[in-house]
Amino acid sequence: MKKKLLILSLIITFFTACSTKNKDELYNLSPSQWYAQIIKDLQDKDLEKADTHYSGMASEHIADPLLEPILIILAQAHMDEEEYQLAEFYLDEYNKKFGNSKNVDYTRYLKIKAKFEAFAVPNRNQALMLQSQQEIDNFLKEYPNTQYKPLVQTMLTKFNIAVFYLDSTIADLYNRTDRQQSYEIYQEKLQQSEFFERSIITPELPWYRAIFEKF
Repeated sequence: MKKKLLILSLIITFFTACSTKNKDELYNLSPSQWYAQIIKDLQDKDLEKADTHYSGMASEHIADPLLEPILIILAQAHMDEEEYQLAEFYLDEYNKKFGNSKNVDYTRYLKIKAKFEAFAVPNRNQALMLQSQQEIDNFLKEYPNTQYKPLVQTMLTKFNIAVFYLDSTIADLYNRTDRQQSYEIYQEKLQQSEFFERSIITPELPWYRAIFEKF
C-alpha cells in the first residue's frame, strides 16, 4: 500500500512540476543539467530527490534523449532499494517514450527481473508467482531468440520450484488436518510436476518468521 501511494505521489508530482515552484525547487535547467543533478541525487543516496528532479526534467524536456538512460538508471536504483513497483513505473515510462523493436525485450526482461527480486518469501505471494510464470511464458513465446532467454528461463525454473514447494506445503497441511479430498487434489498436482520425487533443497525460513508462518 505504501509503495502504491509513492507511485501515485510520483505521478501527481510529474503533472504538477511546472505549476508548483518554490525557492527550493529547480527549474528551467538544460537536459544535461537535470541529468547531472539526478546522478548527484543518486550518488547522495537520495532517491526521493532523484524522483522529484526526474519529474522536473521530464516536464521541461518531454522526450529528450537524456531521459532514456535516466529512466533505466532510476528503475535499477529502485530495484536496488527493493522498491519494485516504482522500478516498474520507470520501465513503463521508458517503454512509452523510447520503446521500440530493438529494446522492448530488454525492458520486458527488467520488469520480469523486478517481479523475481520482489519474491522473497517461499510461502507467500502465490499470485505473484503465477503472474510471473505467465509473463515469462509469454516473453519466451514473443522473443524466442532474445539474449535474455537463459536468464528468464532460470527465473521460471525457480518460480516453478516455489510453486511446487507451496503446493507440497498445502498438501501436507490438508493431510495433517484429515482433509483427505483436498489432500488428494494437491497430491495429484504434485505428481504431475516435473519436480515430483526429485531431490529439492527446500527453502528455510528464519526462526522468527517460521514461528508465525509455518503451516
